[in-house]
Amino acid sequence: MSNNIIASVEFYFKGVKFADSVEVELDQHMQTAGKTPDFFPLLANAMNIDVYSYEHEMMQAEEILFSHAQGLAADYVNEGVFDSSAFEAAWIENKIHENLQEIAQRELSIDDLHQQPELKTALLEAYRLGESVKYKE
Repeated sequence: MSNNIIASVEFYFKGVKFADSVEVELDQHMQTAGKTPDFFPLLANAMNIDVYSYEHEMMQAEEILFSHAQGLAADYVNEGVFDSSAFEAAWIENKIHENLQEIAQRELSIDDLHQQPELKTALLEAYRLGESVKYKE
């Protein structure tokens, strides 16, 4: 299941109400940038607001409300607040586990790595060791 979320904002500028929402496919942003997007420019674009305008400044003073989260993102929305940092960490961890499962399937014919907790732990430790060595070089 893909990770989608709707971001909405509403504000007034010079007596005019501005309100809009955008549906954001989070997986795309995580795969390309490694993080969730800055939602304000996406909302500004949806409302045809220049990012260098006073309207944009007023919009940034408001809180973005999040709703209709799907997939893993649903676990990180609480009363309209999206914990993007926690989502990003969980998304990365989930991707690591998916990749390890693919390796276990391809190399060891193991269909469910969860049934082999010792092997899963060893693969995860090997992955993390590789990541730490990569950054020290």
